[in-house]
Amino acid sequence: MIARRHFLGAGLALPAIRTAAAQAPGSATDWPTRPVRVIVPFPPAGSTDVMTRIYAEQLQQRLGQNFVIENRPGAGGNIGMDAIAKSTPDGYTLGMATIGQFSINQFLYSRMPWDIDRDFAAVALTYELPNVFIVSSQHCPARSLGEFIEWARARPQGISYGSPGVGTTAHLSGALFTHRLKLNAEHVPFRGAAQITPAMLAGDLTCAIDNLASYIPIIQEGRMRAFAVTDAERWPNLPEIPTMAEAGMPDFVITSWAAMVAPAATPRPVVDRLNAALKTIVEDEAMRKRALQAGTKLLWSTPEDAVARGRGERPMWQEAVRLTNARAD
Repeated sequence: MIARRHFLGAGLALPAIRTAAAQAPGSATDWPTRPVRVIVPFPPAGSTDVMTRIYAEQLQQRLGQNFVIENRPGAGGNIGMDAIAKSTPDGYTLGMATIGQFSINQFLYSRMPWDIDRDFAAVALTYELPNVFIVSSQHCPARSLGEFIEWARARPQGISYGSPGVGTTAHLSGALFTHRLKLNAEHVPFRGAAQITPAMLAGDLTCAIDNLASYIPIIQEGRMRAFAVTDAERWPNLPEIPTMAEAGMPDFVITSWAAMVAPAATPRPVVDRLNAALKTIVEDEAMRKRALQAGTKLLWSTPEDAVARGRGERPMWQEAVRLTNARAD
C-alpha cells in the first residue's frame, strides 16, 4: 500500500476491451461540463485509491472540472467494476482498473458480473508497482537470492511466503517462484503489508514477494533485506537491489499495474481528450519524481496498448491460478 504521506508530501485491431468506437457521438471540445465520477474498486488508503486521487487532482487542474472519487470495494474489485460497466457511457463515469481486473479475476471467479472484453473502454495505462523479494534481516541468514534458495532447500520444514490475499500478484508471484524452484512452501494470506511485516519480523513468516512501495522504509532501515525487484530494470531510488534476472531468475518480470477505463461505447473523442490529459501528467517531471519516491512508476499508453498489455499477461496469470488452485468465490 502506498503511504499517502509519501505521495502527497513528497495498425493491430484488438477486440479485447473496446477502445470506444470512433464513430460514437460526442465532442472533446465541450467535455467535461460538469463533475466527473471516478470509481475506485478498492477501499480508501490503498495504492489504487491513493494513485487515483493523485490523478483526479491533476485532471481537475488540467480539465477544469471536479473529478470526484467514489470507493466501491469488494470481491476483488468486481463490485466497483460492475458499477462502472453499468454506468451511462457519456464520459462522466470513469474508473481505475488494475491487473487483477484486466488479467486475473476471470480465472479466480467462476462467475463474473462483467466482461473485461465487452463492457469497458480502455483509456490509458497509468502506473505500475514492481514487487520485491524480501526477508527478515534477523531471521534469514541469506544475503542474496541464490543463498536464500540454497537455505530454503535445506530447511526440512520448508518455507512460508505471505501475501495480501488469495489471487493477488504477491500470492501468485510466490506460487510461480516456489513452483519453478520446486521449493517446499506454504502460502499464508494476510490482509496487507501492515500484517505481513510484523509476522516476518517476528520470524513467523519466511518471505514475501510483495509491492515494493509497501516496504521501502523498512528496507532502508535495514530490518528487511531485499534480494531482488521483479521489474525489468533496477528501481531508480534503490539501485543497489538487483532485478530478478540479475539475481539468477530470468523471465520473472512481474509488476502490478493499472489503467483508467470507462464504460464501453464512451465517445472516442472524450476518451482521446482524457488520454491526452493523462499524458501531460506523466510528462510532468515533478510528478514522476514523487511517484518514484513512493515506489511507483507513472505510465501512459494508447487505449490499444492498454488492451494489449491486459491480454498479453493473461496466460501467465492463468497458469499461476492453475498451479495454486486458487479460487476467490
